[in-house]
Amino acid sequence: METSESGEQQGSTADRAVAVSRVIDAPRELVFEAFTAVRHLSQWWGPDGFTTTTRSFEFRVGGVWEFEMHGPDGTDYPEWISWTEITPPARIAMLHGEYRDDPNAFESVLTFEPDGDLTRIEMRTLFRTKQLRDEAVEKFGAIEGGRQTLGNLAEYVAAVASGGAPADAPNAV
Repeated sequence: METSESGEQQGSTADRAVAVSRVIDAPRELVFEAFTAVRHLSQWWGPDGFTTTTRSFEFRVGGVWEFEMHGPDGTDYPEWISWTEITPPARIAMLHGEYRDDPNAFESVLTFEPDGDLTRIEMRTLFRTKQLRDEAVEKFGAIEGGRQTLGNLAEYVAAVASGGAPADAPNAV
């Protein structure tokens, strides 16, 4: 249990959280940059086999990214992200749901830590309830999907760093 400044016990958030991390063979600034423009995000965002079509994108605090993820089985998933904190090149926080004012939206915080020439990225997601967290993990494979998404990011930035993928590749807008 956590204790507030007034000494009252508060429930831990551990039963509502999912955390996934990965060490990426690229400088922190490049890994962070992969989140800053739709031309990057559209190249790697999502689990294996998914593609992304962006409807609108504005990377700034209070800005919104509205997009649709297309699953390998042909299912489309509407998505909505509002950026709540951007601290280059160390941290990004966002509210993520299916649409604006989604009562089941969840908060995610991404941290980018340098490790020599490598970057350790952690994606920590906090759901409103344990039930929503459990549903995301069991029904939607949130942990494996998060690992795959960070794997796709790692592949993308490695290709950009080696000159194999253009940093200004066309996006899916």
